[in-house]
Amino acid sequence: MLHVVDHPLIKHKLTIMRKKETGPKEFRELLREITLLIAYEATRHIEVFEMEVETPLEVTKGYYINDKDVVIIPILRAGLGMVDGILELLPNASVGHIGIYRDPETLKPVDYYFKTPKLHDKSEIFLLDPMLATGVSAIDAINKIKELGGKQITFISLISSPEGVKAVQEAHPNVDIYTASLDRQLNDHGYILPGLGDAGDRLFRTK
Repeated sequence: MLHVVDHPLIKHKLTIMRKKETGPKEFRELLREITLLIAYEATRHIEVFEMEVETPLEVTKGYYINDKDVVIIPILRAGLGMVDGILELLPNASVGHIGIYRDPETLKPVDYYFKTPKLHDKSEIFLLDPMLATGVSAIDAINKIKELGGKQITFISLISSPEGVKAVQEAHPNVDIYTASLDRQLNDHGYILPGLGDAGDRLFRTK
């Protein structure tokens, strides 16, 4: 399913990120903050376990989650800017890395790095990429995660295109997509419109 998390705070922060004059420092901070807000919703399905807890007044029932089963996997390089936002909520999570870039001519994914913790049936995997554009990188990453035994996968993005969402849903209908905005369309070069430009370049000032 597609979940558009359109909380007023997210709308406000995303508007600032879209502005072309917003610099890398503010862009990084806003990406971390929005990721945290999206992750709050995207982690709603995580299993909770009962425990007994003693308050200053009495013993009562409490709950905990096993965030050691959580695996955060950013797609390099722009996905790196989203990691800290989730780690603030789930500090014991493991972190993997997937290096994929989209060939500018063919728009096909090119893999150059892949390293994750051991994945198993109970792993709660959160795949991160600020831009879900054509969907080819996301699909390639999900394919590899499933090959390694990952089953419970949630994809988190900042901005998504209808074309990218459709592609991921058709290839992996059991993967939920959480995003802050479903934008209008892709242009001829595979960039999201209206979008916010290249998230990696804006994060790291490489252009």
